[in-house]
Amino acid sequence: MREYRFLGTAPWLGWFALAALFAVVCGLLGHWQLDRRAETVAAIETIEANYDHEPLSFDEAAGQFRQFDTAREWTPVRMTGRYLPEQTRVVRNRPLNGQPGFEVLVPFRTAAGPTVVIDRGWLPLGSNGDPAAVPAPPSGAVDVVARLKHPEGGLDRGAPPGQLASIDLDTYAAQIDAPIATGAYGALADEKPAPATSPIAFPRPSLDEGPHLSYAMQWFAFGLLGFVGLGYAARQQAWVNRNGGLDDDEDIPVHLRSGALRKRPRRRTRRTAEDEEDDLLDAAGWR
Repeated sequence: MREYRFLGTAPWLGWFALAALFAVVCGLLGHWQLDRRAETVAAIETIEANYDHEPLSFDEAAGQFRQFDTAREWTPVRMTGRYLPEQTRVVRNRPLNGQPGFEVLVPFRTAAGPTVVIDRGWLPLGSNGDPAAVPAPPSGAVDVVARLKHPEGGLDRGAPPGQLASIDLDTYAAQIDAPIATGAYGALADEKPAPATSPIAFPRPSLDEGPHLSYAMQWFAFGLLGFVGLGYAARQQAWVNRNGGLDDDEDIPVHLRSGALRKRPRRRTRRTAEDEEDDLLDAAGWR
């Protein structure tokens, strides 16, 4: 249709290229959200498969503390041994339910021989920026059930004496006298005998996959809306061309070809009886 010939002009081709670029960016962001959702769903499936699993014996899980298989994360392990409280460290900047605090790491020398790290729970931030008090673990022989967790990487920042910036087991091992397994650590689920006071136990991990799917759909919709908007603008321009009696590109003023301004068609008014009477008088030469 001739009124759409303006779509081949440079300005409109530029607008089309801009809409296409916008759609590509929105598509990439949508796929990024889908990737994040896939990671979250995989983590949820691991929790559902392992969290309530019957505890493994230490002999069955010993290899995980040396070289961790992420598919076994959250699997409970039952072990017997003794805590090494003099090597306790607290990990900074560990929020729980929106509150800042610390996590308490204590080496645990198993009866089988290897020493592993147990995260005994969470402590709130004290008034001076440190934990108000760090409860001591049970002394003597202790039966522990802990869930396997992957250690964290190191952070490019230090920590005061007795503290760690993250659960980086290699950094921890370099600070203490006892050799510890660095492939994984255990998040405490139960210990017997139970001490009089303990850090706050960790809640069950969330099974909510979050809004990633809805965000992805929104980004895809935004990408399509760019073309919808361009199509609407082109339809309006074609209507102006058609109703303004513009036959070809040469007749289209520059400001219309650029799309910056649009010519408003003249409003058509209905002729009245007085107009027709005036015409008759004019034709007869009486006016």
